[in-house]
Amino acid sequence: MNDFHTEAAADLLNAEETRQQIGLLTLRNPEMTMDDAYEIQNALHRAKLAAGRKVIGWKIGLTSKAMQYALNIDIPDSGILFDDMVFETGSTVPAGRFIQPRIEAEIAFVMKASLSGGDVTPEDVIAATDYVVPSIEILDTRIQRADPETGKARTVLDTISDNAANAGIVLGMERHALDALDLRWVGAITSRDGEVEETGLGAGVLNDPIESVVWLARRMSNYGQSIEAGHVILSGSFIRPVECPSGTRIDADFGPFGSVNINFA
Repeated sequence: MNDFHTEAAADLLNAEETRQQIGLLTLRNPEMTMDDAYEIQNALHRAKLAAGRKVIGWKIGLTSKAMQYALNIDIPDSGILFDDMVFETGSTVPAGRFIQPRIEAEIAFVMKASLSGGDVTPEDVIAATDYVVPSIEILDTRIQRADPETGKARTVLDTISDNAANAGIVLGMERHALDALDLRWVGAITSRDGEVEETGLGAGVLNDPIESVVWLARRMSNYGQSIEAGHVILSGSFIRPVECPSGTRIDADFGPFGSVNINFA
């Protein structure tokens, strides 16, 4: 199985570099488990570090019931943020940077202290958080969404292997103290080319985005990992993904919480 992990990670890295998707890993190895998926992600992690990339944080996905139902899973997943994934709000993603980009609106946590252990509490998250900001996550998939021959759709195991489909991060300029807000009521109106596509509230993320960070810290403790000071945590989307073909402009209006914008050349 270790050969499978290494080969799958190499194929995913090649897909990212060439912008050519690979087939479903769950078809290549029908016996693969969630542990296998995270091992492939870890192999990707090691390869990116060896190539000079730096970890800047973590993303949490599948935090809303709608997305969990869609993939027939009842727990979130997570992926790793690297330093080459950062885009400035209002900037333009170069043409050809991604294969099939989509975006989600999220609340991002920026940490001032490390956080680890299987007994992490919401109070621990609040104490370890420096501030929260509006954000956009850019998703991409290096794995086909469905197998062209069988029609079989990718599963959460394919997505986790593919670094939870993570590709980019855009942070807003506005910073807020976590203990001054009820994140359940922080929402966003997300527009594509001036037309509203999605709306949602923070409560869609495990009832409270703080709980999402609790989940991440506890899951990471099972793998000997921890959230570090300075890390950015994307707490999970409260909208469905919005497709971003070439020429798209995205505006995420979080009201008093701030705004984030990104363009796709």
